[in-house]
This record gives sequence, C-alpha cells and structure tokens, in this order.
Amino acid sequence: MLVKNWMSKGVMAIGVDDSIYHAIELQKKYDIHILPVIKKGKAGIVGIVTDRDIKRASVPDGIPLDIHEAVYLTSKIKVKSIMTFPVITVPPDHTLQETAEILTKNDISGVPVVDDKGQVVGIITQRDILRALLSVITMDNTGYQFAFKVKDQPGAVSDELVKVIHDHDGRIASIVTSYKKAPIGYRYAYIQVYNLDPEKLPQLIEVFKKKTSLLYVVDSIQDKKEIYGE
Repeated sequence: MLVKNWMSKGVMAIGVDDSIYHAIELQKKYDIHILPVIKKGKAGIVGIVTDRDIKRASVPDGIPLDIHEAVYLTSKIKVKSIMTFPVITVPPDHTLQETAEILTKNDISGVPVVDDKGQVVGIITQRDILRALLSVITMDNTGYQFAFKVKDQPGAVSDELVKVIHDHDGRIASIVTSYKKAPIGYRYAYIQVYNLDPEKLPQLIEVFKKKTSLLYVVDSIQDKKEIYGE
C-alpha cells in the first residue's frame, strides 16, 4: 500500500512570517494538524508547524492568560520562531509500512509528502495509516474473521486453510500473516471471509480445529466472538 493512495491532498501551507494565531485559525478551519512552512523566493518547504508546536508556544507554562492576552501573544509570535526544521519527508511511492516506521522512530504524528521536484503533494499521518490498515483487517456485517497459528512451511495457509474455505463455498476478502510474537517455526494468519453460509460455519470450524491451531473466530453476522487459543 503506497502513500500516494492514502495521503491527504490539497495541502494548506503557511509562510515563515505568518503568526501563530494565523496557524491556529488554519488548523481549526481545515481540521489539520500539520502545516508545511514556505518562504517567498525559496522552492520547497523550509519547515513544518504542528499542533504540538503551537500548544508549546502559545501559552508559556505557569502564566495564566485570558483570551485577549492569548490572542495578542499568538498574533505577535511568528511561525519561523516555532517551526520544526529540517523537515522529515517521504516520497509518494513510499509504502505505508516504511512511513509508519519513520513516524514511530521519530515520535511524530505525520510528515509531508514531497515529489522529486521538492514540491509538497500531500500529508500522510498516523490517522491515514490506521485508516488504510482498517480497510484491510475489518469486515462489514456480512463476514467472518478467522485467526490461526500455522506452521511456517509452504502450503500451510493455501492448502490447509484457503482450500477448506473454498470447499465450504466461502470467498476470501483478505489474508494477512505475521511472525510477530509467534513461536519459533510458526506464524499467525488472519483471514477475512464472506459469502459463507452461516449454517456451514460450525462444520468449517471443526475442520479447522483438526487441521491447525484455530485461535478465534469473529462472526460479524451474529455479532459473536469465539476464542479457542492463544
């Protein structure tokens, strides 16, 4: 899954000499948390301002301010004095996994997406990545999710699991496998299934139990969850 397919486009930018107050107005109006900062006469972006930067600079710790004082203060402080630079960016063809690793490593909520000419073409955030993940791992109320611990060997998923699902007239929406926290020699498999006759579900579960380690089943049709193992 690539950044360019999940990033937010139509990016709103702010100038280095604009005030924090203007940045706050843009964030509220457009519901954005990251503002690329540009400078007249210079190509590309020179920094970014996040809601974290603004909160840190708007009201100094231990100094109580009323609304008028806060507005006055934020109108006097310029963006260039609080922006973050140099800027961490990613290209449009970065994968979401690569981007998630960058966000986690740098403890940031998002980054600008920059093309090969240095122009900002979007913003990718943790929220966008989570939205992409949910599109893969969630089902509507017409499907099932099965979780398994399978041996790490060829055919463990396709022969032991997929074939059984097809034999019961089910259709597969997605398959995700992972070695994270799996015992040595095993991996976890998560399969989203739809078009499965609910009356065939008990029979399918019994077949799975005989063939491999079935961990749980989420039945979205009846809003039920059965846990079988860890």
